[in-house]
Amino acid sequence: MALKIKQDHARFRQIVRGRIKQNLKKYISQGEMIGKQGKDIISIPVPQIDLPHFTFDHRDSGGVGQGDGGVGDVLQPGNIQEPGDGHEAGEGAGEHSLEVDITFEELAQMLGEVLELPKIEPKGSERIVAQKTRYTGVRRVGPESLRHFKRTFREALRRQVITGTYNDKNPIIVPTRDDRRYRSWNIKSEPETNAVIVYMMDVSGSMGDEQKEIVRIESFWIDTWLRSQYKGLETRFIIHDAMAKEVDRETFFHTRESGGTMISSAYKLCAEIIDADYPASDYNIYPFHFSDGDNWSADDTRLCMDILQNRLLPVCNVFCYGQVESPYGSGQFIKDLRDALRENERVLTSEIPNKDAIYRSIKDFLGTGR
Repeated sequence: MALKIKQDHARFRQIVRGRIKQNLKKYISQGEMIGKQGKDIISIPVPQIDLPHFTFDHRDSGGVGQGDGGVGDVLQPGNIQEPGDGHEAGEGAGEHSLEVDITFEELAQMLGEVLELPKIEPKGSERIVAQKTRYTGVRRVGPESLRHFKRTFREALRRQVITGTYNDKNPIIVPTRDDRRYRSWNIKSEPETNAVIVYMMDVSGSMGDEQKEIVRIESFWIDTWLRSQYKGLETRFIIHDAMAKEVDRETFFHTRESGGTMISSAYKLCAEIIDADYPASDYNIYPFHFSDGDNWSADDTRLCMDILQNRLLPVCNVFCYGQVESPYGSGQFIKDLRDALRENERVLTSEIPNKDAIYRSIKDFLGTGR
């Protein structure tokens, strides 16, 4: 019976996983699920999955209950539906959805399968060494918190059978001190590939709430994929208008300024953070910049290209620039970036006119496997 339940549960998980993959493009373009994150899991509403349930068969039944009924029978309150406030009663069934918890690892796997993302080949020498504790065996001594109850019971049963003290009519197993077994562990040193994402965003007056929401959704999926590729992932956040500053995640997505735009200020700060904290020999480095394409001047754009060529691109896996369409932005920066660095394979650009374009933009950035 237990095995059957496990099989049914596994089958249901397969159905749910298939439905999530089928609707993943819709989930990517919507931001509702981002607010349902736990530490290691996320809740996803999966529509149109009918769970088994009992229904009454009304064939060959009459009256108001069981049988034909009779004159003068008192009717008890039944399942009578009345119109709700402001609505008329209807006869159609409502659409139901089921919220399913899946791990970020499963979500990243589905993202990779749907978008056909290649596995990332980390650069660097993997010089960072992490100490991993692994439980590899069983021994006779150890702390009580690591007692292996199954092995202890087995040893006690074996001893009683051998000594002839086991009574199958009164099967009481009493472990002695010599029967106790404890999990043993080894500490293993493993190289660990780390990565850092530096998010930069223009928060000048031309970047509105809709543009920031697009950046928020896309960064969630970028984080999800890169965390599945690296054991250690850090994120840093830079906002800029005419000046740049480092902020936390909450401030990054909810700040709006009204000044002009000097993109070079963000690139300078990004280079300083990398130089100070993330040596290229030990880290895989991913700067992502989101803007509406406005910049203060052609001179500042030339300065941006110089910082990219001489300070950022030599140490980064890739440099990703996403241009979010805005009714107030000129959209010129992506053209200048492509003209100046079109030969450099580490520069990845993507135009994001609306939420529906997030799906394609993620593939633009992560589809190279770098």
